Amino acid sequence: MDSLKIIGGNPIKGQIKISGAKNAALPLMACGLLLNQGTLKLSSMPNLADTKFMCLLLKSLGIKADIKNNVACFKGEPTGYIAQYDIVRKMRASILVLGPLLTRLGVAKVSLPGGCSIGTRPVDLHINALEKMGAKIELANGYIEARAPKEGLIGSEIYFPKISVGAAENTIMAASLARGRTKIINAAKEPEIIDLAKCLISMGAEISGAGTDEITINGVEKLSGCDHMVIPDRIEAGSFAIAASITGGELELIECDPMHLLSLSKLLINAGVNWENTGKTIKISSDGNIKPISVETSEYPGFPTDLQAQFMTLMTIAKGNSKIVETIFENRFMHVPELTRMGAKISLEGGIANVVGVNDLNGARLMATDLRASISLVIAALKAKGESIISRIYHLDRGYENIEKKLINCGANIQRFKE
Repeated sequence: MDSLKIIGGNPIKGQIKISGAKNAALPLMACGLLLNQGTLKLSSMPNLADTKFMCLLLKSLGIKADIKNNVACFKGEPTGYIAQYDIVRKMRASILVLGPLLTRLGVAKVSLPGGCSIGTRPVDLHINALEKMGAKIELANGYIEARAPKEGLIGSEIYFPKISVGAAENTIMAASLARGRTKIINAAKEPEIIDLAKCLISMGAEISGAGTDEITINGVEKLSGCDHMVIPDRIEAGSFAIAASITGGELELIECDPMHLLSLSKLLINAGVNWENTGKTIKISSDGNIKPISVETSEYPGFPTDLQAQFMTLMTIAKGNSKIVETIFENRFMHVPELTRMGAKISLEGGIANVVGVNDLNGARLMATDLRASISLVIAALKAKGESIISRIYHLDRGYENIEKKLINCGANIQRFKE
């Protein structure tokens, strides 16, 4: 099993090209199941464990799928409707094939998903939305078994009592080939939702309102291939920005979208970091003297839960006390025990982490527990005195492309090895 050895103390300085967004790429790949003709070509496809798993899943369902040189191509029509446990258990986003399979074939059997252990992440919102469109769904033997009416899914008005990006994506894809009009109320507004809608529109779908809390989809009879570029990964960009901030570095992030990171930029500026936007570039510089800032996670355009662990790491060396409130997932403080091993002072009260800044973090042997926790430990190790060993970094490989290479090119002392 791979681990990382990091010797801290080097400021992160240089230039990093931001990869395509994992959270945008996975639903876009699932659109390959909706094709009636042509090829879906997705450029800026990140080379990650999760995109490889999704490619395998689509192949198992009969789609001709291939990823080369950060370009993914999908063609053909699905011939299978069962998303097997062996693949789905490795990646929670596998649930995104449920809606496309159901609307395309009229039947779907999808294993309940795996992935990061950061809360229950119930699939009931996905199921309820598809049931509103006429599907009959049962949970049996660890699988979601769904069947559409003979005439296909039917457009409906769907209200989400809780904002869910994944459920909105599943519903949008299912509604694209449904009969009639579907209206999603209290929809997620994330950039990844907008990116999915843009791709589907290029394929022939009729969608309006993406990026607002009300999305309308008029079902069409068929969808065709198109060329589409995956948006830049705002979470990767934010993670590297925090790494530069905590190490007193100077970093230029290129081929990203600063507008997707407004919530983080405000926080970092208030914390004493210099942040400059120029087109598709962000320039970060810091002297390492960080002011304490409290934050609460929320849905876009609020502060993303996927940057909570990284920002908490930054606050561990701030000159004072801060409070981190997690509102999206109930079990997303699994990085806290590892940070305390490095000398951080953090106390937990339910969904609140109280952080008392310390002068230094110290290298330690650490264990990654989920994707974003793993990058927070990398950031902490880059700042810490001495050597840190981080095990179970397969979590990291699910969401960060070429991370050692990108950091080494910016002065980090980091090495991957097998234990």
